[in-house]
Amino acid sequence: MSTSSPRQRQARPSRRYRLPLRARLAATVGGAAGRASRLAGRGDGSVIGGVIGLRLQPDLLSLLAEGRQVVLVTGTNGKTTTTRLISAALGALGQQVASNAFGANMEAGLVSALARAPDATIAVLEVDEKYIPSMLAATRARVVVLLNLSRDQMDRAAEIWLLARRWRVALAAAPNCRVIANADDPLVAWAAGEAKQVTWVAAGQRWHDDSWCCPRCGSHLRRDGDDWYCRECSNRRPPVRWMLADEQVIDPAGRSRPLNLVLPGRANRSNAVMALAVAEVFGVSVSQALPAVAQVKSVAGRYTQVMRKGCAVRLLLAKNPAGWLEALDVLEPGPVLLAVNAQGPDGRDTSWLWDVDYRRLRGRTVFVTGERGVDLAVRLEADEVMFRIVGSVDEAIDLARGPSLEVIANYTAFQQIRAVLGRTA
Repeated sequence: MSTSSPRQRQARPSRRYRLPLRARLAATVGGAAGRASRLAGRGDGSVIGGVIGLRLQPDLLSLLAEGRQVVLVTGTNGKTTTTRLISAALGALGQQVASNAFGANMEAGLVSALARAPDATIAVLEVDEKYIPSMLAATRARVVVLLNLSRDQMDRAAEIWLLARRWRVALAAAPNCRVIANADDPLVAWAAGEAKQVTWVAAGQRWHDDSWCCPRCGSHLRRDGDDWYCRECSNRRPPVRWMLADEQVIDPAGRSRPLNLVLPGRANRSNAVMALAVAEVFGVSVSQALPAVAQVKSVAGRYTQVMRKGCAVRLLLAKNPAGWLEALDVLEPGPVLLAVNAQGPDGRDTSWLWDVDYRRLRGRTVFVTGERGVDLAVRLEADEVMFRIVGSVDEAIDLARGPSLEVIANYTAFQQIRAVLGRTA
């Protein structure tokens, strides 16, 4: 909780920087377009408003970021959740925090988020991995958070070693930026290695399949428990300031506290520790930040439980092998529906399904749906998982005939199921 009184919070001045007239017009027109999109039922308007604003004022993002303390959050998995947790932690400052809470993480989405909160002095923004260099330059961010790097949407995204190299160059050229980096991911550690200010966090890395080689020299990395190192060069896991230890967070002073999160799974405990490390940069202590972080229940519909036809349906998002590993770990007992699409936001290539170990679903009641349901069915058959293909989440509920249904879906399939379940999702 904030230590300032309500009167002190009211007395804080709004952001002093004021946009030039043309930029104000662009932000206003873009905001109106976003509201119209929402009223028309065409999404939350978090992209179209930014697109129009940028067409009217190409440097609108830089102008909107001026005078703010900006936090950029990136990684293959956990961006949206970590952004939400950081926003909750910084709420202890008693100030408005601008954020792209629904995951619109390219330039237009960032513009919309900042335009919606013109007086917010702090902004916590999720950024697609590919766009970190340009968004860092545009916003002059105070903090950049690097969560992880693994293969994802290879038909549209760059090879992850190339992404890590671009991060490394961009961060080395930003001397005033504080980097909060996951020391347990060798690619992330290398990407942050030349940054001028780094806070290393032992946040864990369960998915090792994309980081067996040293990003510095290409030799095979050795792993010894939580440690990793290269025998051919001096590259190794850096010393950490924050640590996730099972369900405890260990702060820089060595104090251990239980996280007690509402959000399930180790991945979310990792995200929470990263959020606490960011809060420290802003002068928010663990005792102030942790209660707010611990009470986050749902993130853009993820982990939400919705009653549908007397069945408790819980939604989990998994977009790539590392994400499926975490989602499968937090499944509750009972029937499960798996949904896979291959639209633009998902990536057209579904070959990554073969990197996921589905054997743990053996013996469960499994339903399959989505535009690429047949691809997923072939993969399940190879892992000797019995399944039934269905046309919708409602058909799965009818066939499950139980009190609960777990749903794991990739991005657009997840959004389609949320739309069917209604606003509560």
